[in-house]
Amino acid sequence: MTKIVNLTHFYPYTARQVWDVATDLDHLSTVTAGLLAFRDLPSGAIHQGQHLKVQVSLFGKLPYQPYEMTVLECDKDKMAFRSNESGAGVKSWRHSLVVLPQDEGSCRIEEQIEIDAGVMTWVFAAWAQFMYRKRHAPRLRILARGATQTGA
Repeated sequence: MTKIVNLTHFYPYTARQVWDVATDLDHLSTVTAGLLAFRDLPSGAIHQGQHLKVQVSLFGKLPYQPYEMTVLECDKDKMAFRSNESGAGVKSWRHSLVVLPQDEGSCRIEEQIEIDAGVMTWVFAAWAQFMYRKRHAPRLRILARGATQTGA
């Protein structure tokens, strides 16, 4: 049993700026703060073929559980990636993201998450919808700080 979650978010920043933030693991803890806590999360941008083995805690309060992510595709020119993830009660979490330029230095992110968590799929799909929406505001704050620092 799988469920697909689709999301679109708009940003008043260039596609390259948004791509750089969205694919930087150093920002993952920031954009999920209060929702997820991580252990063993590496630093830097994701890259094709990368395999992550981390520990994740819901709200940073529940016990840490193993979680794995393999970056199947990561194309910096097309600003798109696909990953396959599992763990913490999820059989399969397939995530794809693309950053698409819009008018005058703005862009949008389109994401699709295909989730299989057995009988709990609907719960994880609702959680994905909520969590990925919550990433938008912190991502905007990161981008605003970067634009201020670089003068962009």
